[in-house]
Amino acid sequence: MGREEESNRFHGSPSSGWNPVRTHFNRRLDFHLGIETSEPNAVVIGLAPDHFNYQTMNKAFRLVLDGAPLIAIHKARYYKRKDGLALGPGPFVTGLEYATDQKAMVVGKPEQTFFLEALRGTNCGPEEAVMIGDDCRDDVGGAQNAGMLGILVKTGKYRYADEGKINPPPYLICESFPHAVEHILQHLL
Repeated sequence: MGREEESNRFHGSPSSGWNPVRTHFNRRLDFHLGIETSEPNAVVIGLAPDHFNYQTMNKAFRLVLDGAPLIAIHKARYYKRKDGLALGPGPFVTGLEYATDQKAMVVGKPEQTFFLEALRGTNCGPEEAVMIGDDCRDDVGGAQNAGMLGILVKTGKYRYADEGKINPPPYLICESFPHAVEHILQHLL
């Protein structure tokens, strides 16, 4: 399998998440936390830890109150950094939803649209796809809700007993990504 073919078989939040936004909104998305613009018309929240402060969040709050759509790249609760787990964008998106009484349009994991968008153009249906991830809810649960098999790996941000947080449980739990790939190669292809 060539590198070019391989690159078309793997997708992440940034590559798949934006297509539903492009489809849904016919106007430019001018505001992203941390990027100043003169006349913002949407609030788009991704992982921007240095910009999750009162001043920036309050500006986002006011924009949403004034009618700007609230768009979340994803709603991860936390992510793994070199120094340990850290809050992801999810708690901030949820805070803005609560304060403004507006529901965010989530364009990334765990939304079904994200996973189906990742498959577009692959000639592969969800029932033929496997998601390998370290986030039981957003990676594995989201993939399984879209009809894929979900394999949880005990690496990265995995925490003990995460597998009990979703129903149905993961298709498989592996110690590492290579173990998951080995299982796929031996049992699913």
